[in-house]
Amino acid sequence: MATARDPGLPRPPRRARQTRLRYYNSLRRFVKAFKPLSLKPSVPIRNFSIIAHIDHGKSTLADRLLQLTEAVSQRDAREQLLDTMDLERERGITIKASAVTVHHTYHGEEYQLNFIDTPGHVDFSYEVSRALTACEGALLVVDAAQGVEAQTVANAYLAVENNLELIAVINKIDLPTARPQEVAMEIEQVLGLPADECMYCSAKTGEGVAALLDRICEKLPAPEPPQIDQTRALIFDSHYDDYRGVIIYFRVFDGSLRVGDKIRMMGTGRRYTINELGRYTPAPVKLDRLDHAEVGYMVASIRALSDVRIGDTITLDNDPAAESLAGYQDPKQMVFCDFYPATTSDASGKRGDYQTLREAIEKLRLNDASFTYEPTHSDALGFGFRCGFLGLLHMEIIQERLEREGGVQIVQTAPTVSYEIELRDGSLVEIHNPADLPDPSNIKSIREPIVKLEIICPNESVGDLMKLCDSRRGLAKGQQFVSQTRLILDYELPLAEMIYDFYDKLKSITRGYGTMDYEIIGYRADRLVKVNILVNGVPVEALGLICHRSQATRRSRAILQKLRQQIDRHQFEIPLQAAIGGKIIARESIKAVRKNVTAKCYGGDVTRKRKLLEKQKAGKKRMKMIGSVSIPQEAFLAVLQQGE
Repeated sequence: MATARDPGLPRPPRRARQTRLRYYNSLRRFVKAFKPLSLKPSVPIRNFSIIAHIDHGKSTLADRLLQLTEAVSQRDAREQLLDTMDLERERGITIKASAVTVHHTYHGEEYQLNFIDTPGHVDFSYEVSRALTACEGALLVVDAAQGVEAQTVANAYLAVENNLELIAVINKIDLPTARPQEVAMEIEQVLGLPADECMYCSAKTGEGVAALLDRICEKLPAPEPPQIDQTRALIFDSHYDDYRGVIIYFRVFDGSLRVGDKIRMMGTGRRYTINELGRYTPAPVKLDRLDHAEVGYMVASIRALSDVRIGDTITLDNDPAAESLAGYQDPKQMVFCDFYPATTSDASGKRGDYQTLREAIEKLRLNDASFTYEPTHSDALGFGFRCGFLGLLHMEIIQERLEREGGVQIVQTAPTVSYEIELRDGSLVEIHNPADLPDPSNIKSIREPIVKLEIICPNESVGDLMKLCDSRRGLAKGQQFVSQTRLILDYELPLAEMIYDFYDKLKSITRGYGTMDYEIIGYRADRLVKVNILVNGVPVEALGLICHRSQATRRSRAILQKLRQQIDRHQFEIPLQAAIGGKIIARESIKAVRKNVTAKCYGGDVTRKRKLLEKQKAGKKRMKMIGSVSIPQEAFLAVLQQGE
């Protein structure tokens, strides 16, 4: 049979040729789709996190691990390689956890190491808890000079609660003030980890890091085998890309995922098709599939920001799992403040409209699931959002990220905490804004959040710290010696007494050597009252606050003095008042701008001058009745910036 068309035969019609071409192309795609998959050899996997107190060398150790495993060349190496945000590099802290995959050869066998560099500040402990859920082990890094600190203890407890294998790493042994043997004994005394099993290294010089890699392969457990035959993957992070949509970071717990698979989000029920899979090494590397216990990222053309939830389970649409993975507990926001857009654009071109602020918050909420927001309105500032945060540093970071990444200028009100209101009918109401306080006649009691506070400090600072805690209505619970020179103070303290300047005073008293960690343990009723701030007789809800009755006068007077400095003088006298119900407890006055109306009178009868003065007085009185006071935006930060 001739392979070519016979010249004597008539040429097929054009439509028939197109139909045949489409048939051959579809057949080629069908054969390509069902081509046998190349199975890659099984590689031992170790999943672990790097946890530590602030500035104990987590990010530097991560840099050194990347260099020793040749994941990063000497030319591309730089400090804090995994801290990609400008805000992280400027402040020198880690804000977002970063997952990286490297390979290390141990006893002739290649291991795949998936590790996560986590933040160290107490406000970002939610990032640490999410990272630990995706791991089987953790490196607990301790500074050889500073020793065990507050977040060292807190992170160690988090790892134990997640049943992780811990490797204690004593870092910075190259410092002149290093005391590695004493720190090893502190670790054994406080945390119960054997001192003779501690690893000694210097992330800066690289000393001991190679031995640490071998210990990771040797001691950390391998991932548990799959529990079911269906595919399940846990989402532990995500962020938004303007060109590819939502990028999901996940770990496969059961089964595997391939490019082209149709997946289902078990929490939301949404269905998507995987367009791209890969992992960070730390540069993104595309892969055809990710198997059991591997960590990577996914792109599936997800455009709706609300379709992805941190802690959700990914499964296959054609063979779904019956039960989802445990996921994460929702974080408890304890500090709240309002964000309002500025009314005009500034010199840098940042916009201030409400819709731009909404879009920026929605994108940032996808990347940081630990803060909440809801629309609100203020007569003074217009439409905005009431946002909840884990702490003050978390609030500052969110504000700066919104201004930088969202391109919007923000006006921020003073922070408050959440309260539980027990009404006389027995019901319980939770409020986040003093303006939402019910009618005082219906209130039986107001409960405020109480934190369990652990302070690690030098012995010589104990007396001053106890005075500070007592002045903030703290209740001493005990103390424990870490070493001969340091101890742990346990206190119960109202959270509202901590969010202003407690940490700054702690650092000042201990000359920078004191650290603290806290957790919410519940709510407790006390003599709490709502203080209203009145400007020219009109209440300003954005400046209202709830505080203890014994401190209401002092706090109110500090606010009024700040307002007096911030508000410009008008043509009439402006009274600034603080009131509890109908009782005024503090007052300041802004004197009127006075014009010399008698300047044109030279001598003569005094009645002419009196007539002009009386006319001026009547005009000021009329102006005070109908005039309005413009409050600058800086005045709304007066509560936050006030000192003792």
